[in-house]
Amino acid sequence: MAKAIPKIGSRKKVRIGLRRNARFSLRKSARRVTKGVIHVQASFNNTIITVTDPQGRVVFWSSAGTCGFKSSRKASPYAGQRTAVDAIRTVGLQRAEVMVKGAGSGRDAALRAIAKSGVRFSCIRDVTPMPHNGCRPPKKRRL
Repeated sequence: MAKAIPKIGSRKKVRIGLRRNARFSLRKSARRVTKGVIHVQASFNNTIITVTDPQGRVVFWSSAGTCGFKSSRKASPYAGQRTAVDAIRTVGLQRAEVMVKGAGSGRDAALRAIAKSGVRFSCIRDVTPMPHNGCRPPKKRRL
């Protein structure tokens, strides 16, 4: 089973030593990864960015909703940009693979913001699910 990554700002009691009356210390450490995978999920309603380490364990995530945007503003390109900047600045990545999923308007803006923040891309992959004439799609949106 994979070992959990300590959370940012968590104050956890950690055991040091194996004796019964082992001393406890408070640990507060930020999760820092230099290499990882950035998942950009851009839907028509929201943009969610998840940063994982190379093994796939989530280090940090951010969405347009957690950045303070509400209702239809969550789907805007600006919200995607702000979300990406928030996620990258917190973690401090240097090299990353980028997986882009969805057709929302925040997708390109998030990619530009990630590139501008100084993260070097090893690859950009589009992982949007495409049906090979499987299930019947939902009715078209009426605007």
